[in-house]
Amino acid sequence: MEIRRNPFTGERVLVSPHRLSRPWQPEGFCPFCPGGPETGQGWELLLLPNRYPVVTRNPPTPTQEELFQAEEAYGQAYVLVETPQHDLDDLSDLPPSQIEKVLRLVMKAQKEAEEDPKALYFLFFRNKGKEIGVSLTHPHSQIYILPVVPPRVETELRASEEWYRQRGTCLHCLITTREEKRIVYQNASWKSFVPYYARWPHEVHIYPKRHVSHFTALREDEVRDLADMLRKTLCAFKTALGKPMPYIMVLHQAPLRVETPHYHLHFEIYGMYRPDGKLKYAAGAELGASLYTLDTTPEETAERLRKALANCVTNPRPFRAGMGKV
Repeated sequence: MEIRRNPFTGERVLVSPHRLSRPWQPEGFCPFCPGGPETGQGWELLLLPNRYPVVTRNPPTPTQEELFQAEEAYGQAYVLVETPQHDLDDLSDLPPSQIEKVLRLVMKAQKEAEEDPKALYFLFFRNKGKEIGVSLTHPHSQIYILPVVPPRVETELRASEEWYRQRGTCLHCLITTREEKRIVYQNASWKSFVPYYARWPHEVHIYPKRHVSHFTALREDEVRDLADMLRKTLCAFKTALGKPMPYIMVLHQAPLRVETPHYHLHFEIYGMYRPDGKLKYAAGAELGASLYTLDTTPEETAERLRKALANCVTNPRPFRAGMGKV
């Protein structure tokens, strides 16, 4: 277990061969359901140490090889089990109060991570759908507390800082304030929209309207409004094509303990179905050249999601996994 660095791109690889032994979509058993060895009974949500982590508090010494660089895989990895109910399709099927509890547990974990000087980044993310390789379908999300800043976030930080240095304004704030054409939903504290530069066929970014760099800096009302925002936006993903959509959701924020007037926390959601309901694959151009092909336009996607969201508001019937609408 170690973190290897690509000397040409700066990308890092979390080398974790022990993860091959983790359960893969098991039949007839779920380790996250109540009554299991890790879960017990009588809970609303759980934060569990990941049994197959990519980082650990006691990492082995990384390999040393001329020309290359490897770092200790120091950190912590958690699974956040969002509900005892196994058959819910998505986070959006939970009541707002439960989603708010999930967010507050994430916030608590981040506050604890901030006390560790070796922890540099708090990564919260959610993978949804067997179609994209989710190993366990019980509603859950994950947390990685890392000794490095993810390269994609580093790239955003550099570009944001350059804009701020040249113009004295936060580019994230400008985009959030001015974006109306591709908006999906907004409430008092948050705005979700399909970015002009979307890479995935159903990609949405969610920004707080106030400049905030860290998740732990959100106010009480902003956490409540975020629960509403996630519930409605994710419901739009679920209903836009008449079937639940696999997606990846990631929180981008500033590195731990670093104040950034130029960087704005936000969620990025990558919906993996094309408008025709077929799975979008990252292939040669995407993986080999970082040139993403888009089989729709961000403007069309925003319109499709707005219509789906309107249906969620007027007819809020959740999907249950494998059962269709109920």
